[in-house]
Amino acid sequence: MEEWNMSVGSLGEQVLDRLSKMLDNATCGWRQLATAVSEQPQFRCSESELTSCSLQVLSTAGSPGRTLLAWLADRSCSLDFLLHCLRKMDHQEAAQYLTSTLAELIQITVQPQAQQSTVGGRVVLTCRASGPPGLSYQWFRGKEEILDETGNTPELVLRPSLPAHQGHYICRVHHGETFIFSQWAHVRFVPTAGPSPVNLVISGCSSSLFPGSVSGLHIIRQPQSQAVSEGDSLVLECSAEANPPVQYEWYHNMVPMTQHKTHSLKIPCVTTAHRGQYRCKMFNLYHEAWSDTATITVGPSSITEASWVEVDRGLDSKEVHRSTCGPGLHQLQQMVNPPPSVKHFYATDKVALLIGNMNYLYHTQLCAPIADVHELTNLLRQMDFKVVSLLDLNWQEMHSAVTEFLLLLDKGVYGLLYFAGHGYENYGNSFMVPIDAPASYTSEHCLCVQNILTRMQEKQTGLNVLLLDMCRKRNLYDDVIVQPGLLKVTANIVFGYATCVDAEAYEVKREDVANGIFISFLKRRVCEDEKVTVMLDRVGEDMGRCEITRGRQALELRSNLSERRSLTDQIQTAECSASHSARNLQWAIAHVLPKSLCLQFDCGVKVQLGFAAEFSNIMVIYSRILEKPQEIVSCCAQLTDFPQDVDIDLKKSNQETLLEAGSLLLIKENLPSPEVPSLYTRIRCLQRLRRELTFTICLHYTYSNMDDEVQERKPVTVGKPLVSKLNLHEPRPPHARSASSSFSLDSFNIPESSSSVGSASNAWSYPAQSGRESSTIDSATSSRSANIPEETDCEFDAPQALVASKSLPHSQINDTNYKFSDMYNFHSH
Repeated sequence: MEEWNMSVGSLGEQVLDRLSKMLDNATCGWRQLATAVSEQPQFRCSESELTSCSLQVLSTAGSPGRTLLAWLADRSCSLDFLLHCLRKMDHQEAAQYLTSTLAELIQITVQPQAQQSTVGGRVVLTCRASGPPGLSYQWFRGKEEILDETGNTPELVLRPSLPAHQGHYICRVHHGETFIFSQWAHVRFVPTAGPSPVNLVISGCSSSLFPGSVSGLHIIRQPQSQAVSEGDSLVLECSAEANPPVQYEWYHNMVPMTQHKTHSLKIPCVTTAHRGQYRCKMFNLYHEAWSDTATITVGPSSITEASWVEVDRGLDSKEVHRSTCGPGLHQLQQMVNPPPSVKHFYATDKVALLIGNMNYLYHTQLCAPIADVHELTNLLRQMDFKVVSLLDLNWQEMHSAVTEFLLLLDKGVYGLLYFAGHGYENYGNSFMVPIDAPASYTSEHCLCVQNILTRMQEKQTGLNVLLLDMCRKRNLYDDVIVQPGLLKVTANIVFGYATCVDAEAYEVKREDVANGIFISFLKRRVCEDEKVTVMLDRVGEDMGRCEITRGRQALELRSNLSERRSLTDQIQTAECSASHSARNLQWAIAHVLPKSLCLQFDCGVKVQLGFAAEFSNIMVIYSRILEKPQEIVSCCAQLTDFPQDVDIDLKKSNQETLLEAGSLLLIKENLPSPEVPSLYTRIRCLQRLRRELTFTICLHYTYSNMDDEVQERKPVTVGKPLVSKLNLHEPRPPHARSASSSFSLDSFNIPESSSSVGSASNAWSYPAQSGRESSTIDSATSSRSANIPEETDCEFDAPQALVASKSLPHSQINDTNYKFSDMYNFHSH
């Protein structure tokens, strides 16, 4: 049908997610679809776009297929063409699923109406539907199907009408095996008043019984959908012409409103109980008809017991006065800009920078930030945030990271900054403390959050959320009053402080709880589909019910957010698809892992290297023996000679388990089998890597007829992995684009070897820490989850995925078992 020409973007999230899973495979998946759609030039993907799709496997919830479908939606690709391409590439499962989904979109737009006529007259019943092409119609009288030549069309014509035609009729609209029924229409006959029969035609001609009517009852006014506020008045009107006169009956959510029997429904003071759907039934002795559905949304009240009128008090100032008469605020707003029936907010993109500082050089060491950043990273990725997560940054690295974060922002983007570590607040300004801050630090050694917010506003962001999990005590060493840039009145700022002014934030040192107090409660609520401030209010209420925090730590919320924006809002990029693609690449370039490598030694041993990301600046390398000659009885491949830029604990390198290598949790069942052991080495502080990462594989082996151990060494270069590409160690000029990363699609020179980055390595999330003091952890209690990359370029079998645990459920936190002696605060001194 021509009117059914919907875009891929009209599909729901559930349908798109399922299609994405079907397309996320290497044999018949998104790459083949990208080739199929290129038969039309407007849907042809560039190399940069294909690379960006491939890089999605690095994200916990990333999906190359979902990214490709999003681009097709941006370019208004029709569902017809998508279905054609799926059939062309012979993806039967996806084609069948999309076909069945399209069939579910069938909607009846014109219902058959009850009619009366005289014997010998002409009766036309009409049923029309919208939906996928090729809709079929079947007409039934009672249970008997009508099989004549007019029975398989939208119109059933009974001419001449006979007494046998009297009865109840229904139409079945179907597409394949999916169908929908119309409402019943009653056809009845009345005796003629003279020799000429009275003809009744549904197509618009008048009936002599009821002049001006098509079916005996003609609706002339329909109720309209509205958005109102609590306390407003609501008026819905519906009217019809008929003979005998029409009676009215109103329904709210399909429940009769027995007190309302007129054409006008009036509710003088609306409450939230009045939201929902309204319909009016109009009927007389012979006919019955239903009005359209009117949807009423009810928002919170803006005023109480009075309206507000703006009074001009001069050129430079205005004041708002109360008034007891005149139109209410909602009516005034409607006069200027009538609201739509339902207001939906969306982001042009969603970006988050998460910093956790633990290992301070001159201050108390912290335990919680590593788990807090991990928890929030996973939750934000579930809501489609692009997340950069960094641990243990010095002053220069924090400044550079913020500059890179600002490059990812643009008009309408949701920006979120989270910091866990030492901090303080002076004169209303909050300061984040880097790990290299001196013992008596001042504002010049720290980062001012309000200055960052000012720079975020310059990007015209849609939402600015700053979550500060740190102390807010006064810094006695700092008497400088910082004057941040002037904030604009954008009404889109939300500050969530883990604690109150002049108070401390705490973390719990306990074997079964790894998070700080704030994240322990935030992780339960952050994914709720609520306004950000409502969600944080609930977090504060939860903290207030916790015995250990009551009177010691309370969340403080500061906000001027005027719209119902939520972290779960959908991303719509149609208006800025180019900048969205640039942000995708800008973000992905900082999350590129080296490809898995297979090395052949002279002795005949084959060694595989794999790579996994814990955070954006922490990587694990594992080595395993793939093949060895029979005459070699023992063999292992150890990594050595790492550059001094990165941080490696030599005592924990080349360990047989992730736990021994310094990772906090592992799942024995999903590690490579004991018959093919692996050695793990954990590399931290990749942001300090100034050149390509080079190291040496030292192969130790022993022949069966020899006692002495033999060594072979091979140098390895794997480029600059993860965040090291951004050169955060280099100074950035303020308010300027960094030299290390440009914000245009053409500037990303991705090497050929990274076109399927991470393809054989395992991108995995950092596990939740389950202990504060002890370094031993029972892995048997860990939960199982894996993120296996999509494809591999290695000719050998890839090892099983490194697996990270899921977050600890909040239900494991038992407030009554806490002791205040177990709590450690994020001291600012």
